[in-house]
Amino acid sequence: MVSQSNHALISGSHPGSGPGQALLPSPRREGGSVVLCALRLGGIKPPLSEFMASSGARVLIVDDDPASRRLLEVRLRPLQCDVATAGNGELALSAIRKEQPDLLLLDLQMPRMGGMDVLRVLRQDGIEVPTIVITAHGSIEAAVEAMKQGAYDFVTKPIDANHFDLVLRKALERVRLKCEIDLLTEEADKRHHFVQGQSEEMREAADTAKKAAASNSTVLLLGESGTGKEVFARSMHNWSERRNQPFVAINCVGLSKELLESELFGHEKGAFTGADQQKKGKVELANGGTVFLDEVGDISQEFQTKLLRFLQEREFDRVGGVRAIRVDVRIIAATNRDLDDAVKTGRFREDLYHRINVIPINLPPLRERAQDIPALCQYFLRRYSSESKKNFAEIANDALARLVAYPWPGNVRELANTIERAVVLGRGPILAIADLPGRIANTDEVKTRSHDYREAMNSARRNLVLQALSQSNGNRTLAAKSLGLHEKYFLRLIKTLHIG
Repeated sequence: MVSQSNHALISGSHPGSGPGQALLPSPRREGGSVVLCALRLGGIKPPLSEFMASSGARVLIVDDDPASRRLLEVRLRPLQCDVATAGNGELALSAIRKEQPDLLLLDLQMPRMGGMDVLRVLRQDGIEVPTIVITAHGSIEAAVEAMKQGAYDFVTKPIDANHFDLVLRKALERVRLKCEIDLLTEEADKRHHFVQGQSEEMREAADTAKKAAASNSTVLLLGESGTGKEVFARSMHNWSERRNQPFVAINCVGLSKELLESELFGHEKGAFTGADQQKKGKVELANGGTVFLDEVGDISQEFQTKLLRFLQEREFDRVGGVRAIRVDVRIIAATNRDLDDAVKTGRFREDLYHRINVIPINLPPLRERAQDIPALCQYFLRRYSSESKKNFAEIANDALARLVAYPWPGNVRELANTIERAVVLGRGPILAIADLPGRIANTDEVKTRSHDYREAMNSARRNLVLQALSQSNGNRTLAAKSLGLHEKYFLRLIKTLHIG
């Protein structure tokens, strides 16, 4: 049983209390149960700049000595925490499983179940709670062992007030920063949400990606600009066991060999003019996670050699460094270039191509998966309505028909920009034709142009495929190679064009 009836007086006068002081009743023990004392100011957490003055964090104190629990509660008063207490390890675990606290103050020496046992159970169950352990002055070794089991820090009895305040405030600040990081991560995930849609092409791509995510193999994403390669790469990262580690994206377009090398691998102090301090590269910062090399086909030939060595050995030297640094990262590369052609013309190293082309995945352009457009439109409508605080709820049928008919040369990126513009400039709650740009809103022109465009494209592709099959005497592998296409994509193209 958890009681919330003992409320502290946060401000005002009370016998024995000064203005602004909290008067906290002694905690009650009801049959050995946890007793909660509410100390939060209206449930409103202050900004980070005011955090040292009040935290609003949930803190669980675990100690078999009532006097020690009382002392710790008094020390927590200025931070206005939600404080709960438990008299032994078993009650503590029960309370943690019901509502995980932000911070645990844990005595190591307790009957029935000690603090070390509590830490071991939490670790076995995969429950992560920042913990400050409390130990007798002569038991430093036990405190060190507790930190090996996952404790954040320790304090010794008798408790020094100043030292305890310092350790406590650092731990609570860490809790707040973690909450803010988790919030930013959640917002980033929302911005890069993967919408699979209904098309067979994207289902196949997603299925392949999910299988590849279970391995450490390098993946090469192929597709036109704007098809969502980075979103797809982030989804692969989230599907993998590395999901809790960093995802670091590096755009290789337009960067010189020197700048890209410094960005990727970092540099030592004094490595070049302006390098006044050591800088870790993005690969090093991503250790344990995923590195996404976007537009890898634009890397200079000079840097391709260094990249090849890194991909082979998973180690590198910082610019100006003399020591090889080894990292554990998953590589996902992407390009809108025809790397087969680049290899043939000598613009891209063949050995590097084979190194990154372990698991190729083609992302089709939006015009070839029009059935996915409604789902994408609804996702972008919800996202931008929320971000701009507008009340758009749906898209009118005639407006959606025009969105589906438009060929989208800019692919998903152009669609996202179109919906964002419509939401920001429109009134809602229904997105109408009038909210769309003229190139999309003009019904007859769009339908005719879309129809002619698709017919012409399909006719041209059909002729090319038939010609390649004829020249290869029906050998589909050779036909695909002659067109510079991956065989799997070529077979899908035959099926799409209804070529027997």
